[in-house]
Amino acid sequence: MTTPAKGPASYFPSIEKKYGRPIAEWKDLIRTAPLTKHMELVTWLKTEHGLGHGHANALVAHTLAEGSGA
Repeated sequence: MTTPAKGPASYFPSIEKKYGRPIAEWKDLIRTAPLTKHMELVTWLKTEHGLGHGHANALVAHTLAEGSGA
């Protein structure tokens, strides 16, 4: 039995289903975007990629919490 995901990760299954891209691909997009601020990235995902606010916010929050990896 697995524990359900909590926080931003709880949105990941529905994000993949609705937008047809794996979470790793969305995270790569966020990391390579020319923006760095949370709300700038959320707005960018919404306007350029058609994500809803909650989904965009969850992806950005989770990705930024992991760090840039640089």
